[in-house]
Amino acid sequence: MKLPFLLARRFVAGENFKQAAPKVEELNQKKILTTLDLLGENVRDKKMAQQTVDNYIKLLNQITSAGLNSTISIKLTMIGLDIHEEFCKENLFRLLEEAKKLDQFVRIDMEGSDYTQGTIDLFKTAIQEYDKHVGIAIQAYLHRSKQDIHDLAGLGADIRLCKGAYSEPDRIALQQMRAIRDAFKQFIPVLLEKTPYPRIATHDEELIEFVKSYVQRNNIEKSRFEFQMLYGLREETMIQMVKEGYNTRVYVPYGTMWFPYFKRRLMERKENIWFVLSTMFKN
Repeated sequence: MKLPFLLARRFVAGENFKQAAPKVEELNQKKILTTLDLLGENVRDKKMAQQTVDNYIKLLNQITSAGLNSTISIKLTMIGLDIHEEFCKENLFRLLEEAKKLDQFVRIDMEGSDYTQGTIDLFKTAIQEYDKHVGIAIQAYLHRSKQDIHDLAGLGADIRLCKGAYSEPDRIALQQMRAIRDAFKQFIPVLLEKTPYPRIATHDEELIEFVKSYVQRNNIEKSRFEFQMLYGLREETMIQMVKEGYNTRVYVPYGTMWFPYFKRRLMERKENIWFVLSTMFKN
């Protein structure tokens, strides 16, 4: 547990909002937007799921009261997707009602492939009612993502594109980094042409340069999209991007349930382990 704990101190902003808020404010002062991500997943108790929604609602109000330039990200398994889809929908809509009232935004994060269809189905229902207040994440490495992006783009969805961090079999997801990068690159033009404001989540220099070159060649305004990275990784790069005129956002995880986050994000792929180790002492 010693190594994950040391990593957690660098890559998790705190155990509660009070600890995370100053770090969000510091990023905002550098003109970097943020998304607060309360760590946790796979809640199977109804009372706990409803309590989690209460915590999310409280978080939205804390962000507003503190004057932070931040949205929030949620996992549907934290609010009841493992219990019953209709129960999860009720919880999601209760949260989105508060987001609408506060003129806030909720990103529905994507989880393992067992939850992909359910997550997309609930998002499609939610976007009809809450439109600009809700978005979704799509993982480039899933074989199904090409069709999902096509369908969601047709709805004008707010899409966050990432590579994908869950361990999936080859029948479900691409396995080689080259193939994942190629898929990611194929989705960029679709998102920029067919969605209002794509969120491009990557630390991969090759993909960053691809996006920069693509928008330059096609005369796409830098204000039409944003780059996203995780807290604790490449902050100096984000600061430089701001100077270059790009919109940037950092995902800021916080909470006590940090271990599953690091086990998945940083340990399941050897590329992730190497990236973290190679960036612990540099930006």
